[in-house]
Amino acid sequence: MIPMTHAQTQPATPVIPLPPRAAHLTTLTGATLTLATTFLAWTWTTTFPGNLTINGYPGGLQTITLTGATLTLLYATTALAPPRLQRLLAPAGTTPPTLLLALGTFAATWYTLAAITLDLGGLVNLEPGGYAAGAASLLTLTGALALPNTAPTTTETTRRTPWQRLRHSLTPGPPPPPPRTLPTWAETLTIAAAFALGLLLLTYGIDTDYGELFTGYLILTATGLAALHRAGLTTRLNHLTTKHRTTTLTAAFTAAACFPLTQTNDTYTNLATSILVFATVALGLNVVVGLAGLLDLGYVAFLGVGAYTAALVSGSPESALHARFPFWAAVLTGIAASLLFGILIGAPTLRLRGDYLAIVTLGFGEIFRITMTNLNGKTGPDITNGAMGIPNIPELNILGFNFGTTHHLLGIPIGRFGNYYLLMLLATLTVVLVFRRATDSRTGRAWIAIREDETAATAMGINAFRLKLLAFALGAALAGLAGTIHAHVITTATPDQYQFAGTVPPNSAFLLAAVILGGMGTITGPLLGAALLYLIPSKLDFMQDYQLLLFGLALILLMRFRPEGLVVDRRKQLEFHEPETPTAKAPTP
Repeated sequence: MIPMTHAQTQPATPVIPLPPRAAHLTTLTGATLTLATTFLAWTWTTTFPGNLTINGYPGGLQTITLTGATLTLLYATTALAPPRLQRLLAPAGTTPPTLLLALGTFAATWYTLAAITLDLGGLVNLEPGGYAAGAASLLTLTGALALPNTAPTTTETTRRTPWQRLRHSLTPGPPPPPPRTLPTWAETLTIAAAFALGLLLLTYGIDTDYGELFTGYLILTATGLAALHRAGLTTRLNHLTTKHRTTTLTAAFTAAACFPLTQTNDTYTNLATSILVFATVALGLNVVVGLAGLLDLGYVAFLGVGAYTAALVSGSPESALHARFPFWAAVLTGIAASLLFGILIGAPTLRLRGDYLAIVTLGFGEIFRITMTNLNGKTGPDITNGAMGIPNIPELNILGFNFGTTHHLLGIPIGRFGNYYLLMLLATLTVVLVFRRATDSRTGRAWIAIREDETAATAMGINAFRLKLLAFALGAALAGLAGTIHAHVITTATPDQYQFAGTVPPNSAFLLAAVILGGMGTITGPLLGAALLYLIPSKLDFMQDYQLLLFGLALILLMRFRPEGLVVDRRKQLEFHEPETPTAKAPTP
């Protein structure tokens, strides 16, 4: 008979020594009180944004605390519910998601109290409701830390510090049991509901009016998504999306197309259009970096080639060519020009590897910017107007549809940026389909083999140089496609828009950080990474001057705690997180 180890014979003891029933009661009581305090005034003056002075009506950051407390109460109650309901809402266990939601509610609440204190000048500006909210959220977190683990593993220790408990909640746990097979229509409705919820969540974040509300939104969203992952719901959703890939792609782009219908003006639609442009370019860079493993530090130059080509042939009065191509011809010209530059740059340089290739591509990006500046009629031919660029690019007019005027759909006005948003969405769909087909093809598998070990791939008969050049050219063409539309959106093309690093995207550092942060080799990863990296500095003005510093800090933390990126590629996850094989303990005589 094999004796059981100490970790297997004794259950994990929470860091706060409370009986399980008392821990659940404390969590439930704290979450209920936190929810109730959102209906009280937290400050006495409307100077703080959001108007937190009204009793009986939550406003501003109080709605963030209200949402977090409601979700915490839901999962704390689920732990006491019948097993069938637990398997539905938390198939991987209720304790980690409850703890993460309690942590998010606590962080959002105390951040609000700290912001009121700092913005208004002292604790005297807090009303009793604010103090009650801080105490109730602390009580909720205390009870959550004392909850017993509902998903036991063989690696539990007998006692955990608060940091170990929180880190355990963030660490991926055992996979949830397989769900019951649902009818096809039910799985389709589940996928549609998930993307509809994602649209509402993204719309709320983009529509936030001030930085404090956006910060609270980020805090609760990050902890809430982590809680859903630890509950096992995102794992089950991933299984459904993998099973119904076409349905998932259709639902995703249908939800994205509905975004302009949720806006009443172009203020936030302009922001969403810029996010979509840079997310599309990041997905094109993902072909080069994520699939083929080529470190390209000058990729933004291909975006500039497409933009300048479109500016020269689209009828701008400042264009040296004085040409007016239809849109489809301008797009094809921009793609062809970027493709040609990709081949010309890649042919002599792709025999290099690693840091040498990175330095050469960095040099190409700087040469492109300097060349566009010097083609001003003084230091070179008069083609690009130098630093002034090519302004006054006319609005698109496709089959009589003028993108510069407001149109109505279902009685809802869609302005200029809404029109270009939908056009850019079609370009994004094209890039996604190209990336998906390339990944699943024989060429895509060869790219992945080159990325993992070029020497071994060459020994197996793969023509590494030809395939790397193909990846470089394809990535350049996709960037050129986005560049042609981007030039019409901003109606100008100037050299300072296409740098390696800068405070305003697009730049190569921004695009590379988006790919690494989101997850190399995935479709949704670069889209998510670009959205986060563009949206956060846009909403938090103080971060714009420290953008590069924060990019570097985010990458350091990501490499330490989640090197595979936010969106997990299965191959990368197995590479960075090798499964631990517990060693058998010698039997005691």
